[in-house]
Amino acid sequence: MSESIHQEIVFDAAPARIFDALMQSELHAAFTGGPADIGVEPGSPFSCHGGMILGRTLELVKDQRIVQAWRVKQWPEGVYSLVKLDLVAEGGKTRLVMDHTGVPADAREHLDAGWHARYWEPLKKYLA
Repeated sequence: MSESIHQEIVFDAAPARIFDALMQSELHAAFTGGPADIGVEPGSPFSCHGGMILGRTLELVKDQRIVQAWRVKQWPEGVYSLVKLDLVAEGGKTRLVMDHTGVPADAREHLDAGWHARYWEPLKKYLA
């Protein structure tokens, strides 16, 4: 049985800065503290957190949307979830709307907390 995670976070930065931090390998590594290798074209593979997270970028709309087939390295081979990130400008800020679907039920709680601890809080500090 799969689960879904929905999160909305407001950042004090323009969508372009958030998009770049998520999609540029060196910036991603700088704010997460782990090595990242992120392809910048739809269809490109990515890995982050030193290879603990793997996948393929499915759709990119510059400064607006990122969609990825996403998996934790320890998941059984062939098991992927779908991460959709929409960046919505709100004045000088950005609302990031994340929908993570197809999450294995036993991983939902860990991933829900992990997005905040490993992505959103470090990204807020990085952008400050």
